[in-house]
Amino acid sequence: MPVPHRSDPADAPVGTIPADGHAPVPLVNIANVLTVLRIVLVPVFLVALFVDSGHDTTWRIVAAAVFAAAAVTDRFDGQLARKHGLVTDFGKLADPIADKALIGAALIGLSALGDLTWWVTGLIAARELGITALRFFVLRHGVIPASRGGKLKTLVQSAAIFLYLLPLPSSWEPYLLALIWVAVALTLITGADYVVQAIGLRRRPRHGEAQVAAPEGSTGAGSTGAGDPATRDDDVAQR
Repeated sequence: MPVPHRSDPADAPVGTIPADGHAPVPLVNIANVLTVLRIVLVPVFLVALFVDSGHDTTWRIVAAAVFAAAAVTDRFDGQLARKHGLVTDFGKLADPIADKALIGAALIGLSALGDLTWWVTGLIAARELGITALRFFVLRHGVIPASRGGKLKTLVQSAAIFLYLLPLPSSWEPYLLALIWVAVALTLITGADYVVQAIGLRRRPRHGEAQVAAPEGSTGAGSTGAGDPATRDDDVAQR
């Protein structure tokens, strides 16, 4: 008499059902917990940043530490999701939201305190919102894969923000300006690259039409969570 398998999908908490037919991925897993933690840390970071109008040295260091901790979770949640098969629809949605919320909150906070010019914040925010809208616009034609340039852009942005948060002496100002200019340049270059890729996608057959002839059970693009570029944010390639 057959013995029921202990990982029967009907008995497991539903997150995302993998294309290989294995048990569903539980919604509550370490990768998603880290993503939610990053979102929760955003208001904590802002509170620390605005203590005494941003002039308290100790609290500026605390704000920088909270920002760094949140940025580190951005590195590990995607790795854990892909390595251990923990990719979920929630993670694919929440991860880029968490990333942009953290960077956006930091830039707006620094500009509100007068530490960073508003045009830098506005330019980066416009790029992030524009690329996000563009990705949704071309989604029916295909997906724009993550790029190394996008990852480098996020890394440089995070490094610049972290240094701006620290109560550094005025002698650091030239180095901070140089770093933020590099971040702005990467923001524009990677943004232009994604526009070019989006135009190319619109000229190709639709994503679904390209896979009509794929054999049943195929794990080609779009059929799995961990390896599909659709599960990745344009900058951090987390999910």
